[in-house]
Amino acid sequence: MTEKILFIIFAVLAVVGGIGTITRKNVVHALLFLVFTFLNIAAVFFLTQAYFLAVIQILVYAGAIMVLFVFVIMLLNLRTFEQEEQTHRRSAGWRWPCRFWCWQSL
Repeated sequence: MTEKILFIIFAVLAVVGGIGTITRKNVVHALLFLVFTFLNIAAVFFLTQAYFLAVIQILVYAGAIMVLFVFVIMLLNLRTFEQEEQTHRRSAGWRWPCRFWCWQSL
């Protein structure tokens, strides 16, 4: 009975973590939710007595792949990209009046 309750709790937490992963705008927060989801899936594997899969889930997915994702995010330097994108959006607002003025002056 206790295993069924724990299974349901970890399964619900894994679904909540998955939803949190796809709804976050900040990539680092999404990665933290993804690690949370992977750990809950490993707990579900452990409860179903699939110990090898639980260990592989933690070592390979929650460990190695998440470290790879974090390094990619650090290398991309997303804050600089977001600032450039916001600057581009601000400057794009002036293009249409300038184009209209240039077209009218012809």
